[in-house]
Amino acid sequence: MVSLASRQRSRTIRQWAAMGMLASLASPAAMSVPAWADPYPTRTVTIVTPFAAGSQTDAAARLVGQYLQDALGHAFVIENKPGANGLIAASAVARAQPDGYTLLLTTNSTHSAVALYKNVPYDPIKDFAPIARIGNFPSFVAVNLDVPVTSMAELVARAKANPGQLTYGAGNSTGYVVGETIKKRTGTDIVRVSYRSNPFAMSDLIAGHIQMMIPDMTTGMPQVKAQKIRPLAVLTKERSPLLPDTPTLDETVMPGFESLAWAGMFAPANTPPEIVSAIAEAVHKMLTNPEVRERFDGPGIQVVWTGPQEFSAFVKNELVKWTATIKEAGIEPE
Repeated sequence: MVSLASRQRSRTIRQWAAMGMLASLASPAAMSVPAWADPYPTRTVTIVTPFAAGSQTDAAARLVGQYLQDALGHAFVIENKPGANGLIAASAVARAQPDGYTLLLTTNSTHSAVALYKNVPYDPIKDFAPIARIGNFPSFVAVNLDVPVTSMAELVARAKANPGQLTYGAGNSTGYVVGETIKKRTGTDIVRVSYRSNPFAMSDLIAGHIQMMIPDMTTGMPQVKAQKIRPLAVLTKERSPLLPDTPTLDETVMPGFESLAWAGMFAPANTPPEIVSAIAEAVHKMLTNPEVRERFDGPGIQVVWTGPQEFSAFVKNELVKWTATIKEAGIEPE
């Protein structure tokens, strides 16, 4: 037998349904849908990258931008903002509107190596919403062809015999930190020359204005193939398939050493999580496409994908690791 309370409850529900209220109560999320709930994107999206055209970060950004444009149906344009090892670009994105229309495709330079500087105009953790890690950027030690060395041992010996006479170019934080770590661990005096991006340093290495640098594969491999520079060692623990005859630093003058730059995408903090998820899912789909992976492999980018939560934890861990490495190298904040 139906109770009076049950009959009253049923009558109330029928009244709510007639008034159009039942759907709202049955779906609380529907009551909180914000004004931006239109399909994303509805206009051009800008991907800011902290290094110059021709750099490995720029190459990755253009591949990602082209795919997202095709997948999501609106233009994704790349804006290069080189300078200050990425601080300029990262600061600009940190201050941008958190609406998903200004993104950052960057590396450890802006989010791990901030201990290089006394004043950083943003918080690498609090001011950004991690979207996805997209890959690793392996690098190697290279010298100008006129430098009469063919191994790291010979380079170290020459540097010790000529303190302060050799120079190395640093166009990103990886080059800077690894260069100073080499000096610290081998007891050598090699003068650092700073550049806004690796392509500029590479031009001077080929011309002989500097004797050494640590280029990424995108910047360096075309010059190795053209026999314009000489590779001496890779930074990873394992030899690179792109340079199979080149030993690692671990094998040569720095046992136990490894350094691997990473790349990923961020939005400004407080970007709606639905937008972050939409971009992350599109990037994930892109990186599982064999043709896309092949295009990344070409310039030496190791494809790695992690989503927002895992990438967030990774960024925090890398910040601790790079801070310790910078301290070990004896680098004073500038």
